[in-house]
Amino acid sequence: MIKSELVHIIASRNPHLYPSDVMRIVDTIIDEIVETLAQGGRVELRGFGVFSVRRRSPRSGRNPSTGEAVFVEEKWVPFFKTGKEMQARLNPKIEVPYARVRRLPEER
Repeated sequence: MIKSELVHIIASRNPHLYPSDVMRIVDTIIDEIVETLAQGGRVELRGFGVFSVRRRSPRSGRNPSTGEAVFVEEKWVPFFKTGKEMQARLNPKIEVPYARVRRLPEER
C-alpha cells in the first residue's frame, strides 16, 4: 500500500472528510514521527508498534564495484518494533483441534 491508497481508504471510510484534508493529516502524522526521531526520541503507538532510532557502529566495508576497502562512519538508523496486537494478528496461534482426555480410574 502506498500513501495515496491509505488516504483514499481513510477518506472513503470518513465521507465527512475531504481527501485533501486526509492527505494533510497523514502528512502531518508522518512529519511528526520523522521530527521526533530526528531529535532522538521515540514514538509509541499502542497496539501498532514503536518507532525509535538505533546507532550503527563505525565499521570497515567494501566498495561492491571495485572491491576496495572503505571506512563506513557511525550513523543512526530508524527502527520499528511491532506491538503485541500487530504480532498477534500477523501470527495467529494455531488451535489444537483436540483436547487431552483424562481417563477414569476404572479404565486404568
